[in-house]
Amino acid sequence: MSVTAVRKQELLAEFATEKGDTGSPEVQVAILTERIKNLTEHFKSHAKDNHSRRGLLKLVSQRRSLLDYLKRKDESRYQTLIEKLGLRR
Repeated sequence: MSVTAVRKQELLAEFATEKGDTGSPEVQVAILTERIKNLTEHFKSHAKDNHSRRGLLKLVSQRRSLLDYLKRKDESRYQTLIEKLGLRR
């Protein structure tokens, strides 16, 4: 259910704004999106796993907060990020 180290490095390479960037909102949202996708797949076969569902809701809320922050600070970066990730909104 977690993101593998290899996949995390791929996300860093794709979304980082500069070399060594791990804390920008783009990178954080990309990693959260990957974790959310993994959990969504998990729930297809484990429908009654309510403990993990609570964690999923927390991840979605955290991602929403980061996206709101990015939208307030820089609308163009926000638009390109949601297009690259294929998010609605």
